[in-house]
Amino acid sequence: MRIFLQRLRRYSKLGYLSFIFLVIFYFIAFFADLFVPYNYTHQWLSKSFCPPTKIHFIGPKGHFHIRPFVYNYVIVNPALRTYKEDKTKKYPIFFFVKGPERKIFGIFKTDRYLFGVQKPAGIFLFGTDLYGRDLFSRLLYGARISLSISLIGVLFSFVFGLITGGIAGYYGGVIDYIIMRFTEILMVFPSFYLMLALRAAFPLSLSSVQVYFLIVLILSIIGWAGLARIIRGMVLSIKEEEYVLAAKSMGLSDFKIITSHIIPNTFSYTITALTISIPGYIIGEAALSLLGLGIQEPYPSWGNILSSTIGNLRVLTYDPWMLIPGFFIFFVLINFNFLGDVLRSVLDPKNW
Repeated sequence: MRIFLQRLRRYSKLGYLSFIFLVIFYFIAFFADLFVPYNYTHQWLSKSFCPPTKIHFIGPKGHFHIRPFVYNYVIVNPALRTYKEDKTKKYPIFFFVKGPERKIFGIFKTDRYLFGVQKPAGIFLFGTDLYGRDLFSRLLYGARISLSISLIGVLFSFVFGLITGGIAGYYGGVIDYIIMRFTEILMVFPSFYLMLALRAAFPLSLSSVQVYFLIVLILSIIGWAGLARIIRGMVLSIKEEEYVLAAKSMGLSDFKIITSHIIPNTFSYTITALTISIPGYIIGEAALSLLGLGIQEPYPSWGNILSSTIGNLRVLTYDPWMLIPGFFIFFVLINFNFLGDVLRSVLDPKNW
């Protein structure tokens, strides 16, 4: 890992920073229970569409405070949902505060949160949604779902693509013909419409856990065909190399030759392609949830958080913070693209 980071930094500081950002962001997302001030279902009924909380260091009299603080937001106009800060009382921000017990991944228990304030004030870094739920908390919980779906989906599709492409290229003949014609059939259909068709084949009454694994399955089915074709072409060339012929002459089994000598020599391309493919899986999950076919409320994902903005002109005018998940999607995707472009050079055997 140390050598990899050194090479990555030498080739591109932008790619290095993208890698560091993605590692940190994934860590925060998967351990969101430690970083969010509220549970994703917690509602502040009196703070619907409350704007992002302003964090202050300077009090009303101009005095500087070492500990940051916030004011409680009170509604001024219920019809337009306009708020103002009640500056009669300051609420300090405390770190590693104690609160209701949570479970991390349903296993580890914790009652400590990274930060928080005393009620009736709340700290909403990205504002609240229609139901008064903290958007920052829901965004991090949603990142856990959206990012884990992309990782699991891309791993399944790439393992299947490597196996089928390796078998087709190594054996050739009828096996190669059948596998390649099947992949071409899958690639003929536009991926987005194929994704919608596959989702429509299952009932809408599925639980969120069932939908989660269904989305992983759908994205995996769509994503493996393109990789299988490319791996097949690489294997056609690699199987003629001298070390493969030597392995055959030593009596190694076909399975051993494919898994130990052929497939590992495709990893430089595979890892790069895997990195570049992850954004497509994130967009796929977001698109399904945005259309109401993915993760269902109250469980958050980036897609269903954005779904509340569809056809709602008020959001663009008065509640623009509801579009923040879209910026996170864009930022994560652009970092994956930067990293993927750099990995092409870093993992190229010619540069070693």
